[in-house]
Amino acid sequence: MTSSGSLDEGRAAFAERRWAEAHERLAAADAEGGIGPADLELLATAAFLRGKGEACLSALTRAHAAFAASDDPEGAARTAGWLALYQIELGDLSHNFEWVPRGLRLANALREPSSVTGLVRLPPAIAQLASGDPSGAEVRFREVGDIAEGIQDPDLAALALFGRGNCLVDMGQEAEGFACFDAAVAAVSAGQVSAVGSGIILCTVVSVAHTGFDLTRALEWTKALDDWCRDQPELVAYSGQRHALRAALLLLQGAWAEAAAVAELGMSRMRAGDYRAAFGAPYHFGEIQRVRGAFRSAAESYRRAGATAWEPQPGLALLDLAEGKVARARDEIRHSASVADAFTRRQLLRAVVEIELAAGEVEAARRALDELNELGRSAPTPMFAAVSAFAEAQVLLAEGDDAGALAAARSAADSWRALGVPYETARSRVLVGRALAELGETGRARTEFDAARGVFLELGADPALAELAARTGERRSGSLTERELEVLRLVSTGLTNRAIGERLALSEKTVARHLSNIFGKLGLSTRAAATAYAYENGLV
Repeated sequence: MTSSGSLDEGRAAFAERRWAEAHERLAAADAEGGIGPADLELLATAAFLRGKGEACLSALTRAHAAFAASDDPEGAARTAGWLALYQIELGDLSHNFEWVPRGLRLANALREPSSVTGLVRLPPAIAQLASGDPSGAEVRFREVGDIAEGIQDPDLAALALFGRGNCLVDMGQEAEGFACFDAAVAAVSAGQVSAVGSGIILCTVVSVAHTGFDLTRALEWTKALDDWCRDQPELVAYSGQRHALRAALLLLQGAWAEAAAVAELGMSRMRAGDYRAAFGAPYHFGEIQRVRGAFRSAAESYRRAGATAWEPQPGLALLDLAEGKVARARDEIRHSASVADAFTRRQLLRAVVEIELAAGEVEAARRALDELNELGRSAPTPMFAAVSAFAEAQVLLAEGDDAGALAAARSAADSWRALGVPYETARSRVLVGRALAELGETGRARTEFDAARGVFLELGADPALAELAARTGERRSGSLTERELEVLRLVSTGLTNRAIGERLALSEKTVARHLSNIFGKLGLSTRAAATAYAYENGLV
């Protein structure tokens, strides 16, 4: 195929968002005889969306040089602006000091305002926000929005709104900030935003919705992100983060097996080149592993997430707590909370309450609860109400206010149930049971504990099962029959149900029933957990 044929096919594939073919054909045309700067811009975008960051920067740098050599200041300014934005997306800020001032200088020399005039102002606004000056950055994003409105550029307008939304959220004006996000997402859904801009907006707003305890928007925006990615099956960039954020949502909804599978997809897309997923994919995978009791795997996932610029919190501290490393967990969560901005700190404070109580620091837990409630007043949501009620019940139990704790725990359970979050509903019912037990209503307490245990068993929440058993003083192994002990010993050797049945002259169905009884009595949910229990308790 001639260079012209490859180029035409590459352009057509780009227009239809067939990114693999677009990259392949444009790269072939470039290799065959070279392509012009406008087509190099297309090649750079296709390379980025295929997870090829270095190839993207190389092509766009060449495009910039070609525009500059042909005395095209608008093209040179545009490529300088995108080089700065791509480097931010790729986590490499080392050359921004070169491209940002160059882009601004070139754009300022233009005779007429254009989208480039606003584009080159986005990277310095992002940098100002990242440096801890949301107020100043909001002014910059507002200026970009004014430019977009003046030239009727919906792509630039959506990015400006998105930037302003982040600033307003950081400034504590969450209602206004989320309204900006709503408008930006609407522009993406209407097809008014470029592919890269759409990915930036959708992935970020879903993550912010989770941090802000806004489950309604998290559901809505996750669907928008899913739909956008499905329309571009050859997309690599943003696809890993999409799976990671979807896994976080599935974890809340109680679909833990599916969440684990989706998290695995997120990890694979990260390895394929989704640079944005470098933190989110391993962190959310670690969250699933932690609540299921795969502590070693969770630690490795958090380690990978921590290799980025972000701390894997509160997950890592909660993992240390689950492993009995209370002092270490307390030190970690205190440090993370002390350096976090107000919006992120609110997400951490729920873990601060739990860890401080485990460390016996009731007054510190009370202070964290009070701060959590204060920070949540700016944008109350049903999910925040559930988080707050749960934390309040924990603190009131520690303070000895059993009646108050009972009311708060019931409120938490009702709120989580209405949101469709079974794990947190069950944890809240444990608190209800604890409060009832303290009030002398042991029968009703047992009902709550049994209901929570059933949910934990169904989900495979082994750490929660073990904690519940410890709190209720259950001696789990003593309730096993001789036959169940035989089955447990054989399970621990790695035999299948069929092999166990052959060894004990039982049907496979009978073995499965015995194994179900064992799981129920021991408060476990997996063969691996049963095997570990058997070894830990000297049964094999």
